[in-house]
Amino acid sequence: MYEHLKRYGVSKNIIEAMNKIDRKYFVPENVKDLAYDDIPLPIGFGQTISAPHMVGIMCKELDLKEKDKVLEIGTGSGYNAAVMSLLVGKSGHIYTIERIKQLYKIATKRFKQFGLTNITCILGDGKEGFEEYAPFDKIVVTCYSKFVPNKLLEQLSDNGILLIPVGDEFVQVLKKIKKINGQISEEDLLHVKFVPLV
Repeated sequence: MYEHLKRYGVSKNIIEAMNKIDRKYFVPENVKDLAYDDIPLPIGFGQTISAPHMVGIMCKELDLKEKDKVLEIGTGSGYNAAVMSLLVGKSGHIYTIERIKQLYKIATKRFKQFGLTNITCILGDGKEGFEEYAPFDKIVVTCYSKFVPNKLLEQLSDNGILLIPVGDEFVQVLKKIKKINGQISEEDLLHVKFVPLV
């Protein structure tokens, strides 16, 4: 279903994971007929589920591996966390934070339905990260920020990768930040459109 993602450099194992997690179960009833289109969709509460190509690109740029401990800021529908959970395997773990209680409850229910036991969903403020389980091998932020929160940099492990859209409501760039021997490097990947980190 997602073979077209190869043109974005998305690997076979990411495409397989996306095919295993059926997107139609992560969108509201009123947009289910659009579930397989490569577009973002509204999920209520002013939030969206990312387009499949964006999920694929972010998984690719995170370079997810077995055993990775991942922090996601902005659970939303739970789709992105579900896909990542397959890529890190049973020995890895996804910690995902959602500030909207209704979305948190819906996502938690979906994870149980899919039998995804390597995901911990937290109701809270993503800007603070999740210090209790830091450091993280990978951190992904699924909403834009005007700057990179220091708390997230502090909670990134050495040789870790942080993906975050940075900008404003008009222009956002997906940044890939690496921490190597305590030194931070930044790379601008592409222009994106996300909801704000609040």
